[in-house]
Amino acid sequence: MKKLVLLLIILTLASPALAGTRVLMTTSLGTITLDLDEARAPETVKNFLAYADAGFYDGTIFHRVIKGFMIQGGGFDTALKRKATRPPIRNEAGNGLENVRGTIAMARTNVVDSATSQFFINLVDNDFLNHRGNDARGFGYAVFGKVVDGMDIVDRIARVPTEQRGGPFANLPRQQVVIKSIRRAE
Repeated sequence: MKKLVLLLIILTLASPALAGTRVLMTTSLGTITLDLDEARAPETVKNFLAYADAGFYDGTIFHRVIKGFMIQGGGFDTALKRKATRPPIRNEAGNGLENVRGTIAMARTNVVDSATSQFFINLVDNDFLNHRGNDARGFGYAVFGKVVDGMDIVDRIARVPTEQRGGPFANLPRQQVVIKSIRRAE
């Protein structure tokens, strides 16, 4: 009996930490499963889930696709109209999570604390987006989760042909990639 208890303790300690909230991002090209890191990015995850739970992302598009860099969405509908958002959140880029391939991070303007609904998924390791300091130039972009299934879908989105339309549509997919829904996994 002691050996069984010891084995259970060892297995418990050796197993990876419990994942945060898992969400399914259903797109017109397939489904992407994400694990969100509530422990290291609590405000960012809370913000993302508030938008997801309200159905905000339903019918939005990936409006910026840059092969070898990232795919960005969560702000514009299929008519290319910017959706009204909640107030910006505090940037949690100093949380120790890095912008590596397959991570999801918040998009923002040049203002450090300006992220609202838009996010991006890194296609490669983008070290230059990591937190390097507390000034505006070095603050970085807050990673808050990672793709755990469907990276093939992310890569498929990255390969869609794009066009230049100016403004936020400098790398707009010619054929829309629609986010049908983002929901918590059961």
